[in-house]
Parts: sequence; C-alpha cells; structure tokens
Amino acid sequence: MFTLKALQKNKTIKYGVPMLLLVVGGSFGLREFTQIRYDSQRIRKKLDPSLEAKVNVERQPVILEEEYEKIKKVNMEEWRNIRGPRPWEDSREYQDQQRSRLDEKP
Repeated sequence: MFTLKALQKNKTIKYGVPMLLLVVGGSFGLREFTQIRYDSQRIRKKLDPSLEAKVNVERQPVILEEEYEKIKKVNMEEWRNIRGPRPWEDSREYQDQQRSRLDEKP
C-alpha cells in the first residue's frame, strides 16, 4: 500500500511523530532531572547531630513549658497596643506623635 517514498512525503510522519516523541520524551527526562534536584536538596537539608540534639522530639514539650513560664512572667496589665503608620502616613511624624502621647499619659 504505502511505500517508503510515500511515508517520507507524509507531513504527519515527517514532522508530527518527531514532535510527539520530543514532547513525551522531554517530560520523562525533566521528571528525572527534577527528581535529582529534590534528592540533592533533601540530602543538604539534613541536620547535623549537634543541632538535631537540640531539636529532639522528646524535648519539644519541655521547650513549650519553658516558653509558657516566660509568658506567665510578663505583666499584661501595662501592655498597650500601638498601631503603626499607614502606608500614606509619614512614619517619622507618626512615631513622634505616638511618643508624645505616651509621655503625656501616666
């Protein structure tokens, strides 16, 4: 039916098949290269033993308890919420206003 010369003249076979192979093969190739990238990042992110001892999972509750004790010591009665300047406000001028208001109040 089809001869070799007829297949060479067919544009689908001449241009379409190589393009399809390039796209499909490229996706498989990129997958392998990205996997190598993520594997190397995982190896680099491993903690050294001295740091890993500090981040030990068994010690985590103790760290939280220590932080809770620190927060309990903070006097929350004297705490005041002071907003920062808006983007359209001059930050230096606003900070000066806030400082003068703090100096006026007992």
